[in-house]
Amino acid sequence: MVFAVGQTKKYEEVGDNSEDCASRYDQEQDPLARLGDLHRASAATLGIAPSAKYAGKGKTSGRGHKGQKQHGKVPRGFNGGQTPDEVVHGVRGFENVFSVDMKPLNLEKIQAWIEQGRLDPSKPITVKELNRSRCTHGVKDGVKLLAKGSEQITSPLNIVVSRASASAIAAVEAAGGSVTTRYYTPFSIKRITRGETDPIHSLQSRIPLEAQGELTAYPKRLPDPTSRKDIEYYRDPAHRGYLSYQLDEGQGPSLFFKTPGTGKFVAKRVKKRAASGAENRLW
Repeated sequence: MVFAVGQTKKYEEVGDNSEDCASRYDQEQDPLARLGDLHRASAATLGIAPSAKYAGKGKTSGRGHKGQKQHGKVPRGFNGGQTPDEVVHGVRGFENVFSVDMKPLNLEKIQAWIEQGRLDPSKPITVKELNRSRCTHGVKDGVKLLAKGSEQITSPLNIVVSRASASAIAAVEAAGGSVTTRYYTPFSIKRITRGETDPIHSLQSRIPLEAQGELTAYPKRLPDPTSRKDIEYYRDPAHRGYLSYQLDEGQGPSLFFKTPGTGKFVAKRVKKRAASGAENRLW
């Protein structure tokens, strides 16, 4: 074993390795070389001391002082043995499974999209055009047209949506346009955005002759309403429903109640009792 004077390192001298040991000894005696080793050593030792890793959780380890929560395990939501909060302040009300989630769309936004060139007012504005232009997004059950900013409408529009307010219908028709409400489902809206379904026409809708050839280009058809509530809504001319052509003049949209004056009145015949003989009278 060979030890360098003033050094703590040990070198093994085996065979012909004496020259290598001497060169390493000369490098360590060089101040610049020692400065480089010192730099590397200090860079490697930089970091958090082992005793400082648990500085934020010392003493009680974040459990606090005494009590059940420090000494043992407490189940989630435990409130000291009294009535749990989820019982005292439980769920109130109910979830209406028949409600629909309509995306509101104001007329001022449609007019802004037209001025930016993102919507073409010369063509029907449907769910497909609204989604493609990003005028609406995240549509679930349909789109409802509202009348905010109706005074900004300057050009006639042909809008096909799920529902529309009375003021929005009046504003669009006052500008020379038209509003048509038709039935959509969440699945049909997804197919429309993918280009698999016609956004306007279905089997029960009144299809123009020029549009009948376009239906064959789509692999899936647009559904029609089956529930009484939806059928009555889209049969109502006040809602500009696409099934309103099925009503006769003076007929209401209801499937249950008949319009007064449209039903047939059948007079009931009351049979007169035969007059009994005088011999059968007590008085």
